[in-house]
Amino acid sequence: MQPTAEHNARIAKMVFGSVYPHYVAKVESKGRTEKELRQVIEWLTGFDEKKLKSLIDEKVTFETFFKRAKLNPNARLITGTICGYRIEEIDNPLTKQARYLDKLVDELAKGRKMEKILRQPSEK
Repeated sequence: MQPTAEHNARIAKMVFGSVYPHYVAKVESKGRTEKELRQVIEWLTGFDEKKLKSLIDEKVTFETFFKRAKLNPNARLITGTICGYRIEEIDNPLTKQARYLDKLVDELAKGRKMEKILRQPSEK
């Protein structure tokens, strides 16, 4: 299933700072920490805690948030279904990036190990 143009536009216009508290609440309700959430976001986007706070204070949209991000090259390894959409089948780059973030937050909340969430190669 592909997101509609309206769905893509709605994601683009959403303010990241309005969604961030929901991410925090989701992971904290499952025993994870905001620090771990920030680690996941930094892995995906390159934004450290200071930059993330600046973007939230600036009230940037998801479109601006991801335009400024330096997406981790291993983000393409994030696959599966989130919000009813198979990530690897999403055509719109911004919607795909937003779903990458949703998937990482979901994995964190579900108690997945950090090295798995951050798509670290396993030691052999």
